Amino acid sequence: MPWLITKYLLTALVVVGVSEAAKRSDKLGGFIAALPLVTFLALVWLYVEKQPETKIANHAWYTFWYVVPTLPMFLAFPWLLPRIGFWPTLAASAVITVVCFGVFAWAVKPFGIDLLP
Repeated sequence: MPWLITKYLLTALVVVGVSEAAKRSDKLGGFIAALPLVTFLALVWLYVEKQPETKIANHAWYTFWYVVPTLPMFLAFPWLLPRIGFWPTLAASAVITVVCFGVFAWAVKPFGIDLLP
Protein backbone atom coordinates (compact mmCIF):
# COMPACT_ATOMS: atom_id res chain seq x y z
CA MET A 1 0.00 0.00 0.00
CA PRO A 2 2.79 2.53 0.74
CA TRP A 3 4.17 1.89 -2.77
CA LEU A 4 0.77 2.64 -4.33
CA ILE A 5 0.51 5.89 -2.35
CA THR A 6 4.04 6.84 -3.46
CA LYS A 7 3.06 6.23 -7.09
CA TYR A 8 -0.05 8.39 -6.70
CA LEU A 9 1.88 11.22 -5.06
CA LEU A 10 4.71 11.30 -7.59
CA THR A 11 2.33 11.11 -10.53
CA ALA A 12 0.14 13.85 -9.05
CA LEU A 13 3.26 15.97 -8.51
CA VAL A 14 3.96 15.82 -12.26
CA VAL A 15 0.42 16.95 -13.15
CA VAL A 16 0.45 19.76 -10.60
CA GLY A 17 3.92 20.81 -11.75
CA VAL A 18 2.72 21.10 -15.34
CA SER A 19 -0.32 23.18 -14.39
CA GLU A 20 1.77 25.47 -12.16
CA ALA A 21 4.38 25.95 -14.91
CA ALA A 22 1.60 26.71 -17.41
CA LYS A 23 0.28 29.47 -15.13
CA ARG A 24 3.66 31.18 -15.29
CA SER A 25 4.51 30.57 -18.95
CA ASP A 26 2.37 29.23 -21.78
CA LYS A 27 5.43 27.97 -23.63
CA LEU A 28 7.08 26.34 -20.62
CA GLY A 29 3.81 24.72 -19.55
CA GLY A 30 3.22 23.40 -23.05
CA PHE A 31 6.79 22.15 -23.33
CA ILE A 32 6.64 20.29 -20.02
CA ALA A 33 3.19 18.88 -20.86
CA ALA A 34 4.52 17.63 -24.20
CA LEU A 35 7.30 15.70 -22.49
CA PRO A 36 6.36 12.06 -21.95
CA LEU A 37 6.67 12.41 -18.17
CA VAL A 38 3.67 10.23 -17.37
CA THR A 39 4.95 7.58 -19.78
CA PHE A 40 8.39 7.73 -18.18
CA LEU A 41 6.82 7.27 -14.76
CA ALA A 42 4.70 4.36 -16.00
CA LEU A 43 7.79 2.72 -17.51
CA VAL A 44 9.66 3.18 -14.22
CA TRP A 45 6.73 1.78 -12.22
CA LEU A 46 6.54 -1.26 -14.53
CA TYR A 47 10.31 -1.82 -14.26
CA VAL A 48 10.43 -1.40 -10.47
CA GLU A 49 7.48 -3.77 -10.14
CA LYS A 50 9.52 -6.35 -12.09
CA GLN A 51 7.23 -6.57 -15.12
CA PRO A 52 8.69 -8.45 -18.10
CA GLU A 53 10.67 -6.41 -20.60
CA THR A 54 8.16 -7.30 -23.31
CA LYS A 55 5.37 -5.69 -21.28
CA ILE A 56 7.44 -2.54 -20.73
CA ALA A 57 8.39 -2.37 -24.41
CA ASN A 58 4.77 -2.93 -25.46
CA HIS A 59 3.69 -0.07 -23.22
CA ALA A 60 6.06 2.32 -25.02
CA TRP A 61 5.04 0.91 -28.43
CA TYR A 62 1.31 1.36 -27.87
CA THR A 63 1.77 4.75 -26.22
CA PHE A 64 3.35 6.00 -29.46
CA TRP A 65 0.44 4.77 -31.56
CA TYR A 66 -2.15 6.15 -29.13
CA VAL A 67 -0.53 9.62 -29.08
CA VAL A 68 -0.72 10.13 -32.86
CA PRO A 69 -4.54 10.39 -33.11
CA THR A 70 -4.68 12.83 -30.18
CA LEU A 71 -2.66 15.46 -32.03
CA PRO A 72 -5.57 17.02 -34.02
CA MET A 73 -7.24 17.91 -30.72
CA PHE A 74 -4.34 20.22 -29.87
CA LEU A 75 -5.05 22.19 -33.05
CA ALA A 76 -8.84 22.17 -32.69
CA PHE A 77 -8.90 23.24 -29.02
CA PRO A 78 -7.39 26.73 -29.43
CA TRP A 79 -9.50 27.33 -32.54
CA LEU A 80 -12.75 26.26 -30.86
CA LEU A 81 -12.20 27.87 -27.45
CA PRO A 82 -12.99 31.50 -28.36
CA ARG A 83 -15.89 30.37 -30.54
CA ILE A 84 -17.86 28.04 -28.27
CA GLY A 85 -16.41 28.39 -24.74
CA PHE A 86 -14.37 26.13 -22.50
CA TRP A 87 -16.70 23.23 -21.62
CA PRO A 88 -18.14 22.75 -25.12
CA THR A 89 -14.59 22.95 -26.50
CA LEU A 90 -13.43 20.31 -24.03
CA ALA A 91 -16.33 18.05 -25.01
CA ALA A 92 -15.74 18.64 -28.74
CA SER A 93 -12.05 17.90 -28.26
CA ALA A 94 -12.90 14.58 -26.61
CA VAL A 95 -15.20 13.70 -29.52
CA ILE A 96 -12.55 14.74 -32.04
CA THR A 97 -10.00 12.54 -30.27
CA VAL A 98 -12.31 9.52 -30.19
CA VAL A 99 -13.20 9.93 -33.89
CA CYS A 100 -9.55 10.41 -34.87
CA PHE A 101 -8.60 7.36 -32.83
CA GLY A 102 -11.26 5.22 -34.54
CA VAL A 103 -10.19 6.35 -38.00
CA PHE A 104 -6.51 5.93 -37.13
CA ALA A 105 -7.02 2.44 -35.65
CA TRP A 106 -8.89 1.42 -38.81
CA ALA A 107 -6.15 2.92 -41.05
CA VAL A 108 -3.21 1.18 -39.35
CA LYS A 109 -4.84 -2.22 -38.90
CA PRO A 110 -3.87 -3.41 -42.43
CA PHE A 111 -0.23 -2.80 -41.41
CA GLY A 112 -0.50 -5.24 -38.52
CA ILE A 113 -0.99 -2.59 -35.84
CA ASP A 114 -4.05 -3.58 -33.81
CA LEU A 115 -4.94 -0.73 -31.45
CA LEU A 116 -8.38 -1.88 -30.37
CA PRO A 117 -8.64 -4.34 -27.47
